[in-house]
Amino acid sequence: MELRKYELGPIGTNAFAIIQDYNAIVVDAPADSAKIIFSDLEKDKVGVSDLLFTHGHWDHMADGAAFVEKGVTTYGHRADTILFNDPMIQSSFMLPGLDLKPVQIHNWLEQGQEINLLGFEIEVRHVPGHCPGNIMFYIAQEKIAFVGDALFSGGIGRYDLPGGDLEILERSIQEQIYTLPGETKVFAGHGPETNVEKEKNTNPFVRA
Repeated sequence: MELRKYELGPIGTNAFAIIQDYNAIVVDAPADSAKIIFSDLEKDKVGVSDLLFTHGHWDHMADGAAFVEKGVTTYGHRADTILFNDPMIQSSFMLPGLDLKPVQIHNWLEQGQEINLLGFEIEVRHVPGHCPGNIMFYIAQEKIAFVGDALFSGGIGRYDLPGGDLEILERSIQEQIYTLPGETKVFAGHGPETNVEKEKNTNPFVRA
């Protein structure tokens, strides 16, 4: 497996490509990500089959429609349906001048569900609190987790946006992320990677 990280869009949102045997799964779709990621992967003759959304906030789904137009299958959590179907509802807290297209979600995911893509068993864990539909994708065989905006290196996601709740976010982190093996690498929606053990011991906002 090869993992590529792309820091994209107007506020530095992370997207990731999980590559296996000339095909890729993409996690999140910041602005301009389709053009950039497809161009990068095509150089190595790698195609994109699936797009996993950690949540429906504008900076993570801004280019989702472009992936759908290219035939990519999408996945997200139903609690963020309104954000995918009517993204401009977020205009009060997104950067001005953006005109976002609705994103079709082909597969709605739930807590505890497992999906098999490119030979990887991917566990879905619901980690709300930043927004209602934030989910984590955990690949045990690779010891990696993509957590969206629930947890950052030394920080946690905002909980002052519509649908956010600090108490729920703290519980999500403790019950869904901190229960992973300590060596699990954590890839957040913004900033550098970290790991579960480090955040359990040093995160100033939520300790184990």
